[in-house]
Amino acid sequence: MIIDVHGHYTTAPKALEDWRNRQIAGIKDPAARPKVNELKISDDELRESIINNQLKKMQERGSDLTIFSPRASFMAHHIGDFNVSSSWAAICNELCARVSQLFPDSFIGAAMLPQSPGVDPKTCIPELEKCVKQYGFVGINLNPDPSGGHWTSPPLSDRQWYPIYEKMVELDIPAMIHVSTSCNACFHTTGAHYLNADTTAFMQCLTSDLFKDFPTLKFLIPHGGGAVPYHWGRFRGLAQELKKPLLKEHLLQNIFFDTCVYHQPGIDLLTKVIPVDNILFASEMIGAVRGIDPETGFPYDDTKRYIEASTSLSAQDKRKVYEGNARRVFSRLDAALKAKGK
Repeated sequence: MIIDVHGHYTTAPKALEDWRNRQIAGIKDPAARPKVNELKISDDELRESIINNQLKKMQERGSDLTIFSPRASFMAHHIGDFNVSSSWAAICNELCARVSQLFPDSFIGAAMLPQSPGVDPKTCIPELEKCVKQYGFVGINLNPDPSGGHWTSPPLSDRQWYPIYEKMVELDIPAMIHVSTSCNACFHTTGAHYLNADTTAFMQCLTSDLFKDFPTLKFLIPHGGGAVPYHWGRFRGLAQELKKPLLKEHLLQNIFFDTCVYHQPGIDLLTKVIPVDNILFASEMIGAVRGIDPETGFPYDDTKRYIEASTSLSAQDKRKVYEGNARRVFSRLDAALKAKGK
């Protein structure tokens, strides 16, 4: 089985975006704010949005199951207040739950949290619990910067985040550390802000002793870990200067990386630097980079091709990357698959 741990609902029916635009307009004009029940999207519309897009590409490329969460750039936690984020997260999560119910063998959910700048993260717990307990979601997306590129929140090691971690440990779910749209003109959303955040999250964990407090906490850093694998020697050296244990002991029991890296040399670097037990297959398809690579003639985000072409991964290693590591990190996913005899 090939499990893609990083998929977003980027192809949702246009009615969702229209409702969101009305919600944003309603921040200044409450009379214009739409009610949740005004959003009407049928199952047939959901099927059409998936069959002709994600599911079609999964079948063409040979992946079996995608962990599916709301569109990352649409989270936009910096817009409005907690009530705005709460309504928006609930709507987006429900749509992903419905997709997972319509295509139970191909998709399983991960939750967007209703984060808001300056608001206690523990306010996200009811939505988190609902998604896991009612929808059967197997993970969450945690935004370390709800301000949208201005970094007004404390680092991930701060005790402010602990209520979320306590609930994650209780429910045995991992968090993908994933930011949303940048509203800072200095940081392009997918080309800078995402990768900056991946690197920043890793460094915040490196400088702390977070995993002493939460030894079973699991973070998945997307997009291949940002700059982390490329500068592994720098991070090892910084940890040494800070009198931290070796990174294998200090972080790699708790931090994992996906394969959303869109060229062969990048995947080769990732798989040579990062232990195979810490790498999970992902493509983020359909996501930020959708074109055809003129050097190969294949889509940039067809990351299975890069894993298959790797000369450093054995057949056993590839099985870990494709399936074994995902089932180990996402224990609820493993349980759901075993319940189906898989």
